[in-house]
Amino acid sequence: MSEDLFEGVKGEDAGDPSVAYGDSTTGNTPKISSFDKLYIVLISLHGLIRGENMELGRDSDTGGQVKYVVELAKALSSSPGVYRVDLLTRQILAPNFDRGYSEPDEMLASTSFKNLKFERGENSGAHIIRIPFGPKDKHLAKENIWPFIQEFVDGALGHVVRMSKTIGEEIGSGCPVWPAVIHGHYASAGVAATLLSGALNVPMVFTGHFLGKDKLEGLLKQGRQTREQINMTYKIMRRIEAEELSLDASEIVIASTRQEIEEQWNLYDGFEVMLARKLRALVKRGANCFGRYMPRMVIIPPGVEFGHIIHDFDLYGDEDSPSPASEDPSIWFEIMRFFTNPRKPMILAIARPYAEKNITTLVKAFGECHPLRELANLTLIMGNREAISKMNKVSAAVLTSVLTLIDEYDLYGQVAYPKHHKHSEVPDIYRLAARTKGAFVNVAYFEQFGVTLIEAAMHGLPVIATKNGAPVEIHQVLDNGLLVDPHDQHSIADALYKMLSEKQFWSRCRENGLKNIHQFSWPEYCKNYLSRILTLGPRHPAFGNKEDQKARVNSRRHIIVIAVDSVSKEDLIQIIRNSIEATRTGTLSGSTGFVLSTSLTIAEIRSLIKYTGMLPTDFDAFICNCGSDIYYPSRSSDVPNNSLVTFALDNNYRSHIEYRWGGEGLRKYLVKWASSVVERRGRTEKQVIFEDSEHSSTYCLAFRVVNPNHLPPLKELQKLMRIQSLRCHALYNHGATRLSVIPIHASRSQALRYLSIRWGMELPDAIVIVGESGDSDYEELFGGLHKTIILKGGFNTPANRIHTVRRYPLQDVVALDSSNIIEIEGFSSVDIRSAMQQLGIPTQ
Repeated sequence: MSEDLFEGVKGEDAGDPSVAYGDSTTGNTPKISSFDKLYIVLISLHGLIRGENMELGRDSDTGGQVKYVVELAKALSSSPGVYRVDLLTRQILAPNFDRGYSEPDEMLASTSFKNLKFERGENSGAHIIRIPFGPKDKHLAKENIWPFIQEFVDGALGHVVRMSKTIGEEIGSGCPVWPAVIHGHYASAGVAATLLSGALNVPMVFTGHFLGKDKLEGLLKQGRQTREQINMTYKIMRRIEAEELSLDASEIVIASTRQEIEEQWNLYDGFEVMLARKLRALVKRGANCFGRYMPRMVIIPPGVEFGHIIHDFDLYGDEDSPSPASEDPSIWFEIMRFFTNPRKPMILAIARPYAEKNITTLVKAFGECHPLRELANLTLIMGNREAISKMNKVSAAVLTSVLTLIDEYDLYGQVAYPKHHKHSEVPDIYRLAARTKGAFVNVAYFEQFGVTLIEAAMHGLPVIATKNGAPVEIHQVLDNGLLVDPHDQHSIADALYKMLSEKQFWSRCRENGLKNIHQFSWPEYCKNYLSRILTLGPRHPAFGNKEDQKARVNSRRHIIVIAVDSVSKEDLIQIIRNSIEATRTGTLSGSTGFVLSTSLTIAEIRSLIKYTGMLPTDFDAFICNCGSDIYYPSRSSDVPNNSLVTFALDNNYRSHIEYRWGGEGLRKYLVKWASSVVERRGRTEKQVIFEDSEHSSTYCLAFRVVNPNHLPPLKELQKLMRIQSLRCHALYNHGATRLSVIPIHASRSQALRYLSIRWGMELPDAIVIVGESGDSDYEELFGGLHKTIILKGGFNTPANRIHTVRRYPLQDVVALDSSNIIEIEGFSSVDIRSAMQQLGIPTQ
């Protein structure tokens, strides 16, 4: 099929960068003035995010990304055509953290762009929206956020729906104004953006910031930890799978440099440079891609705020009088007090104390080069700290090494390493270094982008930067310094000495940086960003007319979703009966609706309901085919007769999940793949997976499995399809005797979110009943704001290997100790009623 796909693609088309990455903005790109008033949602889940006095460096998660997303939100909200920008993050109520992090809504001061004049409504502008999820009184590191992402998604979904309606009342003539795009930043936010994008049927954009596969390879090369140790520390396999999922769902992936695309994203199953080029060539010609899709890779370097640009007197001031005076910033005194001779040029490094930032090599380079020591001082801004003993082990180890080296080389009076600085003081630190005719240095082993390099250039400070990563491309634009091998301390020292001793070279680097810095401005970023967003195909929520069930569903106080798929048919029937019986007494009687959520087809459900003797109208909806279809029962008469009940398909839900569905091209590929999966006995081979047309539907391709023992692990099957750029979910169900392949945005948990919006239902009022094990998607049913009852006992089918062969452990997906989850033995109506009471649902 690969040969068929690429037949006739010319080499010159395949090599065209605009074809490869979707990077061209020529042609039918809308003009800025033609933009509608847009609502944009950004997501960044970890770190300490606030609009002013950001605590950059306070912890390992509060760094460049935090600054990036806050400034992006401000800049976008000031752009023509943008009405509102929401930056969604986590609400933090933990002690020892500023109360501002607990505020649900913080309005950001917008960036003033020239000639920007348009009226704004009450709910316009940029806002930080803090969604509560996870432990309420605990700050979570980014590695510990994974089990709570679905909880965030449910809370964020409620906010976006409410805000879309509110904006619609202000500027949309009463019709909701849905987000033009949902933009995830970093892997965890990529998962959240994927789920929100699918639930709302709006486009998704992703920025990785620092990619897991690149980090994994770097850590393995260092040889300090095994793959297992790395995974335990960084949850790296969960992170990589999140990035793969983001590739599956994103329409656009924003990279900072070409290197990020060609050397980092190219490591992933879901992206391959040559395949991307060929697919873009086919799309450009309007040819058939046979169900294959690739996100557009767009290069947009981060911007910087120009509010702190230094004035000429700062650049050309008296270089012989840099010592602090009463009118000088206080941070200057904090730095200068370290130096015996503060008049020397300052070598400035701003980096958190992590091994990969390579600060110790910089200190060695400075300490062992006596001409450099005589010429310059060294300033190390390494975040904020109270005491090294109270820091995390990694940061403490780096700082201890730095202090040890300062003592070893006797650098007292030559090196400054202040304990504290405010984010607002960083521009003053750059100014001080520029005023002393110093240089900025970043010798990280690898730099994903390096916003500090841009900030240094903005303040007239030449740079010495690592040759590994984005600084190469920044240097090509700015031409304001030298690139060095971060492993070679002698080349670092030589470059610094050359920069500081050759005054004409220093002046030329400073002038080049100031001349070219405008290419990294936020207005330039927003112009490029919005021009891409406006080219995306129209996608919007479609929840249909709910008048048919409006009265019925509005009377429901709770919805019980029966999603047990690890039991026999007889036990499932009894669980359904007992669940209904548990609510037929007391206050729940008549106020509780039921949804059956299963991998069964609608024909199998109809047969099951008939077998129980119940009526289909005992249920409000049926989620079937692994979440790829939703049906509603409709009685054509008042007579309680199964034969008079019809099942209405929700075509609006199908419009939500059809995104990137491979259809017939995917089916042909899977049939071909299935024929290759065989059981070998000696020299004979026997096919074990066959197409199952009877249990297939438009958005669910089913395959019958003869011998589950010969099934490949799901992660291998998913990898195979991603390599072929087929975007879908593969699931094993019915005890791994059936394989179902469904769209990337389809799932039983996503179907529940869709119903919650369609019916106007609060997700905390939903109760999902699951078994102790189940189909390979059952773990997705645990997380979120809904309540979960797990039925334990010997009636459950033992978990087979489809649950044990994972990319990552279950605890990296689900917080099983959540107060929303309760386990019970058995499934009697008394047990189920008791569990509901424990979950805070009244049954008396």
